[in-house]
Formats: sequence, structure tokens, C-alpha cells
Amino acid sequence: MIQDIITPQAKHFADNAQTVLRGHENRSRRVVLLKGSLVQNARSESRGISARVTRNGRYGFSSVASYTEKDAETVLKAATENALFLDSRAAKARAGYPPLPAGAVPAFRPVIDTEQKRLVEACQAIDQYIADKYPGLLSRTVVYTEDSQDKIIVTSDAASGHVTYPRCYIYVMMTAGSKAGAPVELFKAFGGAGCFDDHFADLKALEPGIDKLYSQLMDKCEGVYAEAGEQTVILGGMMGGMLAHEAVGHTVEADLVLGGSVAGPNLRKRVASDLVTLVDFAGEAFGKPAPLPVYLDDEGTLAKDAVLIQDGILTGYMHSRESAAHFGMEPMGNARAWAFNDEPLIRMRNTCILPGTHPLDEMIASIDKGYYLIDSGNGQADLTGEFMFGVTLGYEIRNGKLGKALLDTTVSGIAFDMLKTVDMVSDNVTWSSSGFCGKKQPMPVGMGGPDMRCRITIGGR
Repeated sequence: MIQDIITPQAKHFADNAQTVLRGHENRSRRVVLLKGSLVQNARSESRGISARVTRNGRYGFSSVASYTEKDAETVLKAATENALFLDSRAAKARAGYPPLPAGAVPAFRPVIDTEQKRLVEACQAIDQYIADKYPGLLSRTVVYTEDSQDKIIVTSDAASGHVTYPRCYIYVMMTAGSKAGAPVELFKAFGGAGCFDDHFADLKALEPGIDKLYSQLMDKCEGVYAEAGEQTVILGGMMGGMLAHEAVGHTVEADLVLGGSVAGPNLRKRVASDLVTLVDFAGEAFGKPAPLPVYLDDEGTLAKDAVLIQDGILTGYMHSRESAAHFGMEPMGNARAWAFNDEPLIRMRNTCILPGTHPLDEMIASIDKGYYLIDSGNGQADLTGEFMFGVTLGYEIRNGKLGKALLDTTVSGIAFDMLKTVDMVSDNVTWSSSGFCGKKQPMPVGMGGPDMRCRITIGGR
């Protein structure tokens, strides 16, 4: 854990300037076993200080890859000089950002540095369980990943606090031969926010999930290809989460709105059926901690939930202080930086379509011919909302019942058009929090959603 040498530096803040000083440490751990052989065993840390100083709406940024009181003074001075220089060369003055309220930030959770040997032994134990129970697999891979951010944020005109964001996961990947001849594979991530013992103190708790993954893989070995074309489908929560993040979430990040995203001309217009409400959650979701809670962003904004689509109407964007001032909206804590030398960018936190009222069984029974698309391994979208996602796990629906599993396929469409076809939404939510968003900087994000019945284009074979 980093020590607080940052708070005392507030005495060096320049008058008539808006200042954010951030002490920041990142840690990562990674272990990879391939068919029982240790092929990667890595640890890394980085630590430093950054300062962003804004004068009349123009800011200077500076950072240093070390962590002393003298370093803090140095970056403050450099960032202040940069801001003053830019302000002095500006053709006309701009207004600064409205000040933000200070407030209490929940107590941070310590980042526990688990001994690397324990991480390796955990992977070995899981690998041995798979090898003993399922010897017919072509290949198996067990991966442990851990990353954490530890930040002390001090501001001149907003909130300040010490926040930590640890998370860890064990990925299990299995490959088997298929009826069609080509190998098929599936993976599952176990874990979430917190440190090793929060999730993996009892490895036997993972065994039911591993067994289910194997069962789904065996279904896929007997799988068939989907019929290409526009189809009635149920998008599983993981698929809906990827859609919410990639095809909708990025279009409503205010910096990308200013860059020309489809959300710009659609504010306060219908972009989905009235069954669709999309929220970027901050610290809590549905009365529980969000998958990756965020309480304070890297500009000192206390995090609040951002409602993006309300009953099918696009109601807002995600903001930094700068973009919020531009649009006349409230910042909700979306300005986040991955490393000490990164400037905060507008980023999602835990983006999710809200659940509806229909049980999944009822939704499946409502379809004579279609597909239940459960999981995706990858996807891409652009600022028009056009998307293409891979489907790694799915099933036929025939006469209101699940049929054969699907071999890998794709789905595509334009998000705001597809969301208008949603006519049933399930009463459950599935979350995913193991990935990174790659908008210039990596950033841990949570995404999720309910099952949704809609029309979508399937790529087929």
C-alpha cells in the first residue's frame, strides 16, 4: 500500500488554479499453466505521482515515476507552469470548471500481496482436478490474473480520498475434439473485485463451475451451425453486457460524442424499446456492491450512477468535468486513469441494462425457432453503433425448448436499431468483470445485463 505523502502537498497548490494531485501504484500478477506445465509466472509494480493544474479552462499535466515529497512538489510546479503558459498564449479566456462538493469516500480495502507460490499452487490444484476428472481433453489451460490500482487523490476544489481497486481471476480453458472434426473450446473466469483469499481460499467452491464448463463443452462438441440471416434470438446477459459496453457505452462517452458518435444527434430521442434502461453503475448495483465499485474518480468527482437510456430514450452521456461543463450536465465520476502517468479519460465503470419481469423459461417457450446466445469471446463496434460479436456458446431453440449447442458464429447489427426490437427482458442479471476496456489506456470495467429477446443478424457458418 502506498503511504500518504500527497495530502500535505495541498499547501503548494497555486491560487486561482484548479488542481488534482494523484499518488498512484499499479500491481499485476500472472500465472499460466498449459496442460500442467508452468509457462508464465510474472509480477510487476509501477508507482508515481501526477498533477493536473487547470487555469481558466486550460490545463497542464506532469508526472514522475517515483514517489517522494520532493517528486510531488516537482510535478505540481511543472503542471502549474504548463497551465500558466497555455493560458498566457490563449486568444481568449475560458471559464473554469464549476467546483464540486467534497464528501466522504468509503474506507479503502487493502491490497494484499499474496505470496506468488500460493498463486502457482492454486493453479496446479485446479489443473490437477481437471486432468483427473476429464482426461480426454485435447488441451487445458489455467490462468491466474490479478491487477490493482491504489490511489491517493487530493484536489483544490473537489473531493479527495484514498481508493483502491484490486481484482483477481482464475480462467479455466478447455479444448476438445468435435463431431465436425475441428477442435472446439470454451473458457470461464472465476473471481472478481478483491484479493486472492476473497475468492480462492476454498478452491473446491470452483468445482461445480468447472464441471458445468465441461458439460457445455461436450454439448458444443455435438454442435451444429446456426442458420445465417436475421433471426429471433435471446441474447444472454453476457452478450447483452458486451452490447451495452461496446456498441452503446462508447457512443455515449462525451468525448466520443464530441468526436461525432451516433449518440450526438439522438439525445432525448428513442434509441431502444421502452423495455430498455441502461445505467453505468458506480459503487452499488441492485442493492449490492457493483462488480468493480468506483467511489471517486481521478478528477475528484464523487461517483454516482449515470442513467444513459431511460425506457428507451437516450437521456445522457458519461462525462469528465470538462465535457460536463461543455454540455451543461453533471459529472458522475467517469474520468479515470490506468497508470500514474496517464491523464484521466472518460471511461465506463459497471454498465448494465436493467432487468425486466420475464422468467428465462418463459422467454424460451415463446420462441418456435430461434437461438439462445449465451457467451462471447470478442467483439468490436464503431461510433455509428454498428457491431459484430463472436458467439462462443449458444443453443438452438426449437418449439419452445433448447436444442443442440451451436458451433462458433457471429452476430452483427446497429445497436440502436437492434435495441428497438427488444420485446422481452428477463428478471435476472449476469455480470462480467474480468476484462479490460482498451480506449487508449487499459481500464478494468464491469458489464452485464439480463436475457433479452430481440431480432439480430447471425453470420451462420
